[in-house]
Amino acid sequence: MAKSRDDGKPPDRSRGVYMISVAAELAGMHPQTLRIYETRGLIMPKRSPKNTRLYSQEDVDRLRRIQELTTELGMNLAGVERVFQLEEEVERMRRRVRSLERHAVRVEEELRAEIDRVRRSVKRELVLYEPPSHALMPKGPGVRIPIQRPRG
Repeated sequence: MAKSRDDGKPPDRSRGVYMISVAAELAGMHPQTLRIYETRGLIMPKRSPKNTRLYSQEDVDRLRRIQELTTELGMNLAGVERVFQLEEEVERMRRRVRSLERHAVRVEEELRAEIDRVRRSVKRELVLYEPPSHALMPKGPGVRIPIQRPRG
């Protein structure tokens, strides 16, 4: 886990703090490689007011991931680009699923509340019907017939 600053908050991993030489060293690559990756759109470092590239910890982690995909798995840069696109799509889908799950929980709670409300209102509307003794129905327990009353 990242070290906390004096204010108790973890450091901002997206803040550009490393110059290209430091970022390249942390990622185990040549600075020119970082420029190539930037040109390909694989990495987008922040820029200082004087237009110096500033790499964040997230950028360094991404550079390490590119290194892993190219050296250990033998991918070319087009493959790396596709992997990153697919990972972003998967993350978007995960966020969408979480959103849909939260929505489903809310709808389920609303439906349960509505079912309870309907059950309570129907209970009040049921009355015991006792047929008269001269009715054609056999004697026994009463029959419940719901009565609809006007609302209001």
